[in-house]
Amino acid sequence: MTTVAITTMQDEVRALARERDAVILAHNYQVPEVQDVADIVGDSLGLSREAAATDAEAIVFCGVHFMAETAKILSPDKTVLIPDLDAGCSLAASITADQLREWKADHPGAVVVSYVNTTAEVKAESDYCCTSGNAKAVIEAIPADREILFLPDMFLGIWLERVTGRKLTIWLGECHVHAGIRPADIERWQSEAPDAELLVHPECGCASQCMAFGNDRTHILSTEGMINFAKASPKNRFLVATETGILHRLNKEAPGKRFEAVSERAICKYMKMITLEKVRDSLRDWRYEVTVDQKIAARARGAIDRMVAIG
Repeated sequence: MTTVAITTMQDEVRALARERDAVILAHNYQVPEVQDVADIVGDSLGLSREAAATDAEAIVFCGVHFMAETAKILSPDKTVLIPDLDAGCSLAASITADQLREWKADHPGAVVVSYVNTTAEVKAESDYCCTSGNAKAVIEAIPADREILFLPDMFLGIWLERVTGRKLTIWLGECHVHAGIRPADIERWQSEAPDAELLVHPECGCASQCMAFGNDRTHILSTEGMINFAKASPKNRFLVATETGILHRLNKEAPGKRFEAVSERAICKYMKMITLEKVRDSLRDWRYEVTVDQKIAARARGAIDRMVAIG
């Protein structure tokens, strides 16, 4: 699409959103033209919480399916739409509720901590949810004598063991994008860009190794943590180890600074499924609605609420 065509369609999307009383949410990994038309851009749980606080009757979630489910859990009276039903998540798909129930049966008395990147059914089987930003605090709030089942991301779990000193029982799931960012990518950065700050998402396959560097230029951060760090930092060059979609927001919110992807391969095909045209069609044709069974939603909400209570 040309720049003029994009601008014209963005105007159409905004007009439809006003007409439909809908708020448009876009995850940090969405394509630039979708981020730019959204009312709020951010991480998955943060977006759902902000949408719940609005007076809008509907939410159009430009992200992946588990995120739209979370928005529905937190906003049960709002209509939640996702512009493409096939926008899934390899990490969320790595464990099912049946698998979790079997795992729990093998570990009676264990506390289940589920990363927010899970289905509603998995959240409903969990004691706590967590985000990459608050996972450390959630783990540390659980009594030291309790076994913790952490799921589904093994790299985030390994990193949490290192920063908390706790031994976790970890599900061997992964985000295919973050798992593909390897220690070799970081080693290349060390030699080619020694002046840059390195921002690493804890889902990355290199996250726990990065801690071993022990230098003050390496920072393990959530996506929102990366945004806030880059804005506040006096430094001007950053290498970013997460899905490349975040570079657009970093460039917008910290203009004049230089942001480069540690790996140009770090592209999530599911995040890129949602296009500007699909957002327009979702609003115009009122598709595709995301629903969550009320009993499952209530149990999943409990795991989220227990996380929020920790602070």
